[in-house]
Amino acid sequence: MAAKNFYAVLGVPRQADDAELKKAYRKLARMYHPDKNPGDKASEERFKEINEAYAVLSDADKRAQYDRFGTVAGPASQGGPGDMGFGSIFEDLFEGFFGQQERGRRTRARRGEHLRYDLEVSLEEAAEGLETKLQIPRHETCEPCRGSGQQTGTSPEVCSACRGQGQVRFSQGFLTVARPCPQCGGEGRINRAPCRECRGQGRQRKERLLKITIPAGVEDDNQLRLSGEGESGLFGGPAGDLFVVLHVRPHEIFVRHGADLLCELPLGFPQAALGDQVAVPVLGGKAWLTVPPGTQPGQQLRLKGKGMPHLRGRGRGDAVYQVVIEVPARLTPRQRELLEEFKQASQDESGPLLASFVERMKKLFGS
Repeated sequence: MAAKNFYAVLGVPRQADDAELKKAYRKLARMYHPDKNPGDKASEERFKEINEAYAVLSDADKRAQYDRFGTVAGPASQGGPGDMGFGSIFEDLFEGFFGQQERGRRTRARRGEHLRYDLEVSLEEAAEGLETKLQIPRHETCEPCRGSGQQTGTSPEVCSACRGQGQVRFSQGFLTVARPCPQCGGEGRINRAPCRECRGQGRQRKERLLKITIPAGVEDDNQLRLSGEGESGLFGGPAGDLFVVLHVRPHEIFVRHGADLLCELPLGFPQAALGDQVAVPVLGGKAWLTVPPGTQPGQQLRLKGKGMPHLRGRGRGDAVYQVVIEVPARLTPRQRELLEEFKQASQDESGPLLASFVERMKKLFGS
């Protein structure tokens, strides 16, 4: 079987950086998420394929191995069923000489797969924390057969081909080679009376409603791990875990920098020059901010403790307002008259920025 092209799965070039990979993954994961395509098996398989591709390409070591060998299992995995690397040769050699019959045997009880759920929250929800409910589609242990896959009162038969070992052996020259038993698929047992509810799988597809608590202060791509809430294990194996990956929606006003919230604050020239008290937005409402006289463009003014809470600590960050001076596009006659008077009165004066600029001009041009 040809190796999957994980770059093609995500629709990105091979030189794509981490940001491009993440952007492509999020777009596809939301498009093919089982919650948006209930009952669509093709979308479900596509969603799993997308997660598999991103899991490899987002990991630097796995990606390097994949780029080199076309797989994450090493160069020996590129061969076909008849190809053998050094590891498999010596394993079979030791099995032939020392009779290690359990080596390579498949264990019947197997752990369930981990699940991923992408959850989008607002900046306000990330700041305050919340409790919410998730509808999670997953495989759960079949109740009628209690996960055995057998009809009540029956037991699986020991495979006659491998005698319950799950593997068969044959000789290649002086080597003894072991392979999974083709009759039982490596299980060592054969189910002659499969459960009618789960058709011998031991699991059924169901949806589970989970209540989760999101702590205050979470950031984009933070993960919540819910142990044992993934896919149920096979034949009595433990369940996998559920990973809830959080995505904080962009805010209309604030840009987050750690625990601080940055916002542009437009001010008129008179406000910046004379100082003022202005109403500014904060999460959940408004607050009053003091603009000191002589405030400069680009200057940052802060409201302490009005930012995001620290996820693993006490207190909150700040709300930071970066000053932008707004110049009026049109002036009334009276405004123009007053500004002309101000200009005349300020001809012999210059601020530190203008003085510095003039000094640099003199150094550059010598006059």
